[in-house]
Amino acid sequence: MTPVRAKENFLIFGSPLIEEAEIEEVVACLRSGWIGTGPRVAHFEADFAAYKGVPQAVALNSCTAALHLSFLVANLQPGDEVITTPLTFCATVNAIIHAGATPVLADVDPLTMNIDPNEIERRITPHTRAIAPVHFAGRACDMDAIMSIAQKHNLKVIEDCAHAIETEYKGRKAGTFGDFGCFSFYSTKNIVTGEGGMVLAKRDEDIARLKVLGLHGMSKDAWKRFGDEGFKHYQVVECGFKYNMMDMQAALGIHQLKRVDAYWQRRSQIWQRYMDTFRNLPIGLPALVEENIRHAYHLFTILIDKEKTGVTRDEFLDRMTANGIGVGVHYLSLPEHPYYQQTFGWKPEDYPNAMRIGRQIVSLPISAKLTDQDRQDVIAAVKASLAKQ
Repeated sequence: MTPVRAKENFLIFGSPLIEEAEIEEVVACLRSGWIGTGPRVAHFEADFAAYKGVPQAVALNSCTAALHLSFLVANLQPGDEVITTPLTFCATVNAIIHAGATPVLADVDPLTMNIDPNEIERRITPHTRAIAPVHFAGRACDMDAIMSIAQKHNLKVIEDCAHAIETEYKGRKAGTFGDFGCFSFYSTKNIVTGEGGMVLAKRDEDIARLKVLGLHGMSKDAWKRFGDEGFKHYQVVECGFKYNMMDMQAALGIHQLKRVDAYWQRRSQIWQRYMDTFRNLPIGLPALVEENIRHAYHLFTILIDKEKTGVTRDEFLDRMTANGIGVGVHYLSLPEHPYYQQTFGWKPEDYPNAMRIGRQIVSLPISAKLTDQDRQDVIAAVKASLAKQ
């Protein structure tokens, strides 16, 4: 078999599109001498809040940090339960655990791959205190149903929007429904700062506490203590964390955010081309995008069922790699992992939809950086990897 792409031209999965404005801003940041948390972070926070149509946002060093602090500010206590999805990155449940609470899984809808509200209802106990929906791949969860459940049972809602910067549900932006909304700017995300995150909160007092906890528990705006207005004294008011974003990261974000819609349009085109081209192949495709949802098109996932394709998912992954195309797995369901099995007794078969999806799923490249030729190479590799060897 002749590979679709030569090894030296390997297409890296999720490679970000970095343009000259970001590079120049980073250089200017370095020359300014202020590379830690400073004015560029404040700029990025204000721009992101404006994009989301909210008064304030807090920049952090990761979405994991955003989730962790959100669970803490939600005042979860040991023994409190948080219901979330088994089809997510481990950070979602790890943040719950680090906050001292107990994660409880509710299976996903087999079509949308998002948490199933009916399963949430089934998992509620007297110890349930919060729901953490994950907008998987950039498709909005059923927020009407989730918020109705939360109101009925007096639960906090912490939205994991790591995939969902551009996502909207019935005209309203993801991350603005719940008490907290947490975002990622990791290097494979739709806009990037290398590592980085952002958190939204409904209440001013929660925003204030997020800022304090994100920088060692020091009093508000302690990052300004070395500014040109002279040293500012601060007080440590809580035992906080080193979760702050740096100006070097924000230097990327403030320019990436300006192109968020242009990048979304490009991924939308790639998504539609994949859907049109793969329609007649024996693979599972993403559900059609609902009329009332703006999908972020963060991941394009296909399902490889050996009974239909004649090839296992892992064989398909190996063949795509041999063809010079980087792919991902988002995700093996959480109960497949030894730590959660040993700690919580989770079994994959108890969440059959997530188990099946996790064992069949493959993520194809859909970065805004992809050229038309890259896209065609991905399509050719998929077809070649499904062909009898």
